[in-house]
Amino acid sequence: MAGSQLKRLKASLAEQGIIGPQKSKKEKRRLAQDKGSDKRVKRNEALEGIREQFNPFQFKTSARGRKFDVTTSKPTTGLAALGVAGRPGVAKSVGEERRRQTLLVEMQRRNKVGGIVDRRWGEGDPSMTLEEKQMERFAREQLKAHKKSNIFDLEDDDEPIEALTHGGKALTFDEAALKDDFEEEVGVSEDESEDDGMHPDRKRLKRLRLTEAGDEEDPVDDQPERKKTKKEIYEEIIAKSKLHKYERQAAKEDDEDLRHELDKALPELQALLFQRQKPESKGDQATLKIAGVDKAVVDKDYDIRVKQLAADKRAAPTVKTKTEEEIAEEESKRLKELEEKRLRRMQGELDIDSDEEEKEDKGKKGKQASADEDFEIMDNAEPDEFGLGKGIRLRPTATELGFDDEDDFEIEDDLVASGSELEFDEDEDMEEFDDDESDVEEEGSDSEDDEFTKGLLTEAEAKNRVFSTTQSTGDDKDGIPYTFECPESHEDLLRILQGVEVTKLPVAVQRIRALYHPKLANGNKEKLGNFAQALVKHIAYLGDRAEPRWYPTLESLTRHVHSLAKTVPVEVAKGYRTHIEDMEQDRPLALTVGDLFVLTAVGTTFPTSDHFHQVVTPAMLSIARFLGQKIPKDLSGYATGTYLSILAVQYQQFSKRYVPELMNFCLNTLCSLAHEKPREKLGFFPLHEPAAGIRTKDASKTTVRKLNCSDCVSKTSPLTPEATDSLKVAITSTTTAILKAAAEIWHTHPSFYETFQPAHLVLQHLLAKSNAKHLPPALVKTLADTSAHFARLLQVAQLSRRPLELHHHKPLAIKTVIPKFEDSFDPTKHYDPDRERAELAKLRKEHKRERKGAMRELRKDAQFMARENLRVKKEKDAAYEKKYKRLVAEIQGEEGRAANEYEREKAARKKKANKW
Repeated sequence: MAGSQLKRLKASLAEQGIIGPQKSKKEKRRLAQDKGSDKRVKRNEALEGIREQFNPFQFKTSARGRKFDVTTSKPTTGLAALGVAGRPGVAKSVGEERRRQTLLVEMQRRNKVGGIVDRRWGEGDPSMTLEEKQMERFAREQLKAHKKSNIFDLEDDDEPIEALTHGGKALTFDEAALKDDFEEEVGVSEDESEDDGMHPDRKRLKRLRLTEAGDEEDPVDDQPERKKTKKEIYEEIIAKSKLHKYERQAAKEDDEDLRHELDKALPELQALLFQRQKPESKGDQATLKIAGVDKAVVDKDYDIRVKQLAADKRAAPTVKTKTEEEIAEEESKRLKELEEKRLRRMQGELDIDSDEEEKEDKGKKGKQASADEDFEIMDNAEPDEFGLGKGIRLRPTATELGFDDEDDFEIEDDLVASGSELEFDEDEDMEEFDDDESDVEEEGSDSEDDEFTKGLLTEAEAKNRVFSTTQSTGDDKDGIPYTFECPESHEDLLRILQGVEVTKLPVAVQRIRALYHPKLANGNKEKLGNFAQALVKHIAYLGDRAEPRWYPTLESLTRHVHSLAKTVPVEVAKGYRTHIEDMEQDRPLALTVGDLFVLTAVGTTFPTSDHFHQVVTPAMLSIARFLGQKIPKDLSGYATGTYLSILAVQYQQFSKRYVPELMNFCLNTLCSLAHEKPREKLGFFPLHEPAAGIRTKDASKTTVRKLNCSDCVSKTSPLTPEATDSLKVAITSTTTAILKAAAEIWHTHPSFYETFQPAHLVLQHLLAKSNAKHLPPALVKTLADTSAHFARLLQVAQLSRRPLELHHHKPLAIKTVIPKFEDSFDPTKHYDPDRERAELAKLRKEHKRERKGAMRELRKDAQFMARENLRVKKEKDAAYEKKYKRLVAEIQGEEGRAANEYEREKAARKKKANKW
């Protein structure tokens, strides 16, 4: 359709028959007579269509159209066939109208509180007349009353109301005169009307009598009690209130009368109270007795008893009896906590919790203990200058149980010299025994911690006459005194124990510890500390001069040092550190048997798994220095190194730290004792050429034995060939066992293969035919078993290692160009083989669409509110401007009227003046 917009409009109107040539009167009459036609409706539809057609902004169409022609099963009809995507004008008008009905109403009601909402029936219906509204309301009220009542309710005596009512009463005016609301509700009885002129008290008494008479009356004919009316209830409440008020007034008057009487008698009582008696004579006081006993004695006894009660220890709550399951659970929990602390110490972490617990325990003990116990706690709180700690305790210590030592000595009276400062009376002994017994009962006694102290004072010795209370000095049957001085140094110890046989030293040490127990005197703890240092030196002294029969004695003394370390750990540590320092300075590579005993005692006294320990760490460094730097020249040097290797393995049993000096020394020892020198290098360890006579030769018939302490001592005279071969075989067997034990400890380390591969090669070298024929068959079998064990461990270690390799990727499929057809293909859908991913994508798309729609609606709401606010503001401004102009016009009119009057008056006066 060509032409301008006007021509096109005219053509469209002509096509629809709206405009055109004028019709004749006959045609007009025929069209008017045709009543069934809907010409007007069709005309309006045609105009609407033309209007939409000529409005370019009425429809939303795509600017470029479809990019591709797509064939779908969905038919396109209506506006969609024309490429119309929407009608923004219609949508905007619909949204505007909806906002006027909802959002505009909310805006107008905002910040407005109150108001009356008429909820009467038919009030909001403009189609109903006033009479129709009233009739409908009356009918609904009748229906509501009918629903509430029940014709089968026998207790409901009220008849249904059939007439119009007001307040439940018929609208009749033939009743008596109206009364006051209060009188109608409560009412006044005839008796009260008759008693209006009576006195209030008489009225109250009369009412009480009537109430009592009514209570005493029996019900007639056993009829049910009548329900009280509201008036009767109010009367009863008022009567009771007045009765209680009268009783309170009567009681108050009685109290006032009694108070007046006491005030009158007060002067006499005052005279009796302040009257002084004459002091009794001395003769009368001397003769005063209470129940046949002098008063002074009674008072003194009373004061003593009061002091005893004040000094008595308060009763402590008893411990709850626990079941076996609870005891086992607590023990398991305690062991787990101790193991966690040990692991933290092994990793070098500070154990802060244990320090805080110790402080709390000391605080609790300080509050409950006596003066002596407080003094001991203060002694225990000395700063730990070596950072030793208390070590690993598998059981409660003696300090926790109320003792300073776990040996629980039975201190007999004869062990303490009479008249000395250590002597204590029977009462104090019993009190201390009771306290100790109570502590043991509370914490639970554990006598298995120091089992080596059992039997030192046997039952037979305890029952012997020498331990009786009548004898205080003397010796036992072995010639050991019962009392000793406390040695302050090693020289004093040698002097005091000069006449005591070495095998009897544990008994003497036991008695010294019993005599100078810390609970007996304040200074005993310091004495025991010095005695512990002297005892450490004495162990080394006896070790250098040791005989085979002294070994049990040395072991018992070591256990005594271990027990003393729990009471005086700092002093024991000082003794060990002093000996280790002397050993490092004087003889680092020439250790004696006494040094070996001290190093062994260190491992049994303190925890060896700590990351750093003030005693164990220097001892381990000394062992490593000897194993790494010592080049043995004789068999005693190899024996000493072997013993130190055993100590190193024991030290690292829990912490499992690698000691390279141990492996180097053991492998070098086996290579040196072999009959032939290895032809090739067996590993990265230093190999030293042994001295003459060290290699094993023709020892196939020698019996395998264990090493002794005497093997570590350098012999002044040469050994016999048999003894030499026996010592070589013993060193080889022991070294092999050490390597096997080390493999069990370190087999979990990543470097196990590199560490023990040389050891496996050394064992194979010993099992070679040229070397095996010089060794005993039992030793060869041990070497073969150990070599097979190493082979298995090395194989497992090698298999546990995985070489570096690239990541293993899933094989990638070759891309194909074959198209995939879908029978029900829809271009508006997304085809994803993963159903969950497709659902998630669909949900995201819906969320995005809803979010955009919500934001769009919010923007439109904001724009609508801005337009409405602007319209309201313009209306207010227009009203204000109109009012302002009207006021200005009124003022200007009044001013003009006044100006005109002024001009007229001025002209009149001027005219009048001209006349004169």
